[in-house]
Amino acid sequence: MGRAFEYRRAAKEKRWDKMSKVFPKLARTITIAAKEGGSDPDSNSKLRTAILNAKAQNMPKDNIETAIKRAAGKDMADISEINYEAKGPHGGMLFIETATDNNNRTISNIRTPINKAGGEMLNSGSLQFLFDRKAVLQFERRDDQDLEEIELELIDHGLEEMEENEGTVFVYGDFTNFGSLSLGCEELGVELSKASLQRIPNNPQQFSDDQLDEIEALIDKLEDDEDVQAVYTNVA
Repeated sequence: MGRAFEYRRAAKEKRWDKMSKVFPKLARTITIAAKEGGSDPDSNSKLRTAILNAKAQNMPKDNIETAIKRAAGKDMADISEINYEAKGPHGGMLFIETATDNNNRTISNIRTPINKAGGEMLNSGSLQFLFDRKAVLQFERRDDQDLEEIELELIDHGLEEMEENEGTVFVYGDFTNFGSLSLGCEELGVELSKASLQRIPNNPQQFSDDQLDEIEALIDKLEDDEDVQAVYTNVA
């Protein structure tokens, strides 16, 4: 995949290793999912996925259950999922997903580090054409699994692409087929390690090591904010 991929992966793993910040973000995702579709993960695919991802990060069961129960609380009534778009240093484009109960606080916390890094906020919709929203599922390959057979079966569930990297298999499809792909994996006995909706750049750009350092430093600051759920960029 190249140096940029390894750099991005290592940096993201390092960030997500900060459990004191990861758990609150995961909890908020679980609570929002439960609020939208109910507290039963068997009938709420969004909640089921949120729980799966929380378990993948070793989030304690008690924390997960507390997050689900919180969905019934009055303090969840005003939490909204809001996206922001920005231009970072060296032309790095940023698509920022947040979950917030105070839009003024969140936009201020996002704008400040972006401006300091020499970037700027963009109008909503400015970057829609730069990213494709995809369902991304992954699992660890077992020796007894036939990937060609799995791939053929998942095509009927909306599979667009499947690839393996060092024993980890990535499944890609349009975001509208997220539920179908998840169900297909369950039917095939594929145990997912992660599943999410991601924004993948359709024209990724190359940056020098120094430029990557600056872009990554800004992303670090943005993801440190408790309201920020995910940051996507056009880095190759």
